[in-house]
Amino acid sequence: MKNPVIIEAVRTPIARKGGAFAGVRSDALAASVLNALLDRTKLSGEKISDVILGCVTQTGEQGANVARQAVLLSNLPQITAAATLSRLCGSAQQAIHFAAQAIAAGDAEYNIGGGVESMSRVPMFSDIGGGFQTLNPDLLKKYDLIHQGESAERIAAKYGLSRANVDEFSAESHRRAGRAISEGRFKTQYVKVPGTALEVDEGVRANPDMAKMASLATIFKKDGVVTAANASQISDGAAAVLVAEAESAKTDGLKARAKFRARVAVGGDPTLQLMEVIPATQMALKKAGLTMADIDVIEINEAFASVVLGWGKELKPNWDKVNPNGGAIAHGHPLGATGAALMTKLLYELERTNKQFGLQVMCIGHGMATATIIERV
Repeated sequence: MKNPVIIEAVRTPIARKGGAFAGVRSDALAASVLNALLDRTKLSGEKISDVILGCVTQTGEQGANVARQAVLLSNLPQITAAATLSRLCGSAQQAIHFAAQAIAAGDAEYNIGGGVESMSRVPMFSDIGGGFQTLNPDLLKKYDLIHQGESAERIAAKYGLSRANVDEFSAESHRRAGRAISEGRFKTQYVKVPGTALEVDEGVRANPDMAKMASLATIFKKDGVVTAANASQISDGAAAVLVAEAESAKTDGLKARAKFRARVAVGGDPTLQLMEVIPATQMALKKAGLTMADIDVIEINEAFASVVLGWGKELKPNWDKVNPNGGAIAHGHPLGATGAALMTKLLYELERTNKQFGLQVMCIGHGMATATIIERV
């Protein structure tokens, strides 16, 4: 079996819905990160076999295999194949897994895994008519399928999380992201999107107003805890990771930055749906032969604060290691792109702190989760 390694990772700044990227199509956002990988590595595009991009709402401008459209818009040659996939919020993380797995199998020497989503231009749920009404009625009879926000409320109740708990976690996400931006920690990750002026993640509030957060009405339950302030922001962005076969990269003069210790996808309860991050983390650790104490940096997607806090109740992490530069509550969650954006953040943070092991884990709708453990080379 071949050895896949990460060579380069980039991301656009993440923009608010209706913000800096509202006038930019998804294929153009994706082309900008593909071009950045070529520019940074000086690798000939002819060497890249496949571009696999996650995208959740595949309709309109994001339909018709947006990954292939992005390749054709980019500086990659026409011979580069491309595919678009959806594992909902874990799409880009799964795209990186597929890119690495093809290399491990010997099918390719270089692949790109990443993702893109413009939630400004292609609204969430527009691919299913805006709601659950297009799902199979028999499926709705078999399972209590509810909105993720309702699941987040049930998770808060299950783990005894208060409104103050989730709001404080969310405020800290903004503080950490604000500090990371002010210290320039993301500067080398970012890719400039042509025709735009955005240079940092647009949704971050470095000094969150706790009183304003506390005044917001809950969305899914009258006496609940979930508000717009303690859930991920609706956003636009793209990210991409260049994965190579280790010996081929060495021959081509490229430096491996990390290798894969575990790649996991799990399924479970489609009603509580967001807590498969727990078994996914446990499975990834087992595959890697590691414990939570061994992990130096953790990126867990902040779909809702209650998900991360519930995961923490079970896994008992060192919270200083968890989303040290903030998460999706602060910088946003462009659905199909976030998995690659978090992987980019994880890689750069391991390098910045001179640490070894990183864990990325994401909750996914309908009761799934993806997890990856990487090791710096």
